Amino acid sequence: MLLHTPPIVNMHRDEMRRYTGRLHRCWTPEAAVICLNLPMRRTKEEAEKTRIAILASAERLFLDKGVAHTSLDQIARDAGVTRGAVYWHFQNKAHLFHEMLNQIRLPPEQMTERLCSCDQQQPLQALIALRNLTVEAISTLASNEQKRRIFTILLHKCEFTDELREAEERHHAFINQFIDLCENLLRNASTCLRPGVTPRLAALSLHALVVGLFTDWTRDTELFAPEVDTRALIDPLFRGLVRDWPDDPDQPAA
Repeated sequence: MLLHTPPIVNMHRDEMRRYTGRLHRCWTPEAAVICLNLPMRRTKEEAEKTRIAILASAERLFLDKGVAHTSLDQIARDAGVTRGAVYWHFQNKAHLFHEMLNQIRLPPEQMTERLCSCDQQQPLQALIALRNLTVEAISTLASNEQKRRIFTILLHKCEFTDELREAEERHHAFINQFIDLCENLLRNASTCLRPGVTPRLAALSLHALVVGLFTDWTRDTELFAPEVDTRALIDPLFRGLVRDWPDDPDQPAA
């Protein structure tokens, strides 16, 4: 029996699944693949290599041209793959952009785990642990080239157009989750905060400082040395928010 099979080079993965689902139930998945003129299934390792190549090309082109001015066709050509291969791994440009960001930021579960581990300590020690996580996040900007490139894209090369609305919403949700986690930690250590400083204001102040340092350094890497200066830039904020902040938080408590 001859079947009319639509071209699938640009077919979305979900569309392909719906199409193959209409094939006769006795057909094996292998027969469906042959019918649709698909190449043989690649190994997981090959598929992952393709995915990594697409992400690397997206990162390179986003940094050079900006996100809004880079198309999926351009990314596919740069990666040496078909547009269909891009859609096999990523639903759209917003999904691709989101997955690129996920390469250099902690998944929500790990971020929650690390901040909650801080929260289980004594109040002042929990705040010092939060400070250490903040210092670590900024210090690694200089030593992690991919992190620097991707944050440069996010902060300086990205216009959240309608095409990237989904990515923008996910990014904002990630920011709000970070602020909420910090606020909860600060609330549990509120006895250490100075009078008039609320956990919410302290969390917002910390987030604003971190974003400001990320933005300024990715704009001009000569402004400060992250691996050397971050502690001196972060500690004044904690000293202003926290009563009895130690002179040297890196020294173990007596």
